[in-house]
Amino acid sequence: MTRPERRRTVRAAAALAAVAALALGGAACGAAAGGGEDSEGAIALLLPEVKTARYESADRPAFTGLVERRCPDCEVYYANADQDAALQQQQAESMLARGADVLVLDAVDAVAAVSIVQEAQRYGVPVIAYDRFIADPDVDYYVSFDSELIGYLQGTALVAALKERAPRTGGEPPGILLVHGSPTDPNSAELAAGVARALDGEDIEVLAEYDTPDWSPDKATDWVESQLTQYAGRVDGVYAANDAIAGGAIAAMKAAGVEPLPPVTGQDGELAAVQRIISGDQYMTVYKAATEQARTAAELAVRVLRGESPRTTAVIDGVPSLLLAPRAVGVNDVERVIVDGGVHSVDQICTRYYEAACAEAGLEEVTP
Repeated sequence: MTRPERRRTVRAAAALAAVAALALGGAACGAAAGGGEDSEGAIALLLPEVKTARYESADRPAFTGLVERRCPDCEVYYANADQDAALQQQQAESMLARGADVLVLDAVDAVAAVSIVQEAQRYGVPVIAYDRFIADPDVDYYVSFDSELIGYLQGTALVAALKERAPRTGGEPPGILLVHGSPTDPNSAELAAGVARALDGEDIEVLAEYDTPDWSPDKATDWVESQLTQYAGRVDGVYAANDAIAGGAIAAMKAAGVEPLPPVTGQDGELAAVQRIISGDQYMTVYKAATEQARTAAELAVRVLRGESPRTTAVIDGVPSLLLAPRAVGVNDVERVIVDGGVHSVDQICTRYYEAACAEAGLEEVTP
């Protein structure tokens, strides 16, 4: 399967240092045309879907919270498209007509989103592509994590897990399924490129791969079920592009009676995924500080609203970009990265069903 590669020019400043510098103070918000009569400007945030828990639980509150602190008289227009590209187009047009001064866009469909960028250009409104890249020269900024690095972290973890396990009888290489993300999300291609780099030169057979429409865990479940039938007894590992897809793949294997479960990757550090890691159902996840990403985008939006030209850490296809660093998380990393990092508390992770697994993993036992 051919995957497009994105040309990158990375500047010398480290991503986290630049993000910290971006978050430092500045002049007060200047007057802007959008918003209500007493507003100093309006920032529009458009998120793509609700199937991935982090968008409503982390991204949205972190974004709006920072804008409220940094620019109390700014307005935030918000909409979630529920994985409907046409609806997102309508939402964007409505916000532009209302007087949005900056558009922060996490695209449902990166190709369809080009028309949103063009409409914003017609209004003279800058666009910040958020979380998902939009290949349009009129995009002003891009804020995300390095998706190819995430895929590489997932792939190397899967390779390591397979090497830890006993080899197949008869000298057969281990077989894996690749369950990618949505084909309309350019991050999926970046993730796949990172996985391919990790698998390059390894004695591992890719049995089949699948682009999951809409990042749907239900569709991932259905596909994995069909592959378990076709490759009965051959599936030794599963690359799942994110935690929701991982949950779908694991559900399919449990329903099929696969025992023990093969290693399954993930991404996002969702609570359910962390619990699966603790219990041994999921091998790893890649934690992306969604709140940090959202706050970075919010700070950038406020500065753009003021007419500033913030520094960035990379240029991707000509778009100034801020790329944050992800972290791989296995069972031995949960306490240090997830708990100590304030992502999920022991109380949240170690509910009654997971008490024994938490004790075995060294997390403090908690009675809910």
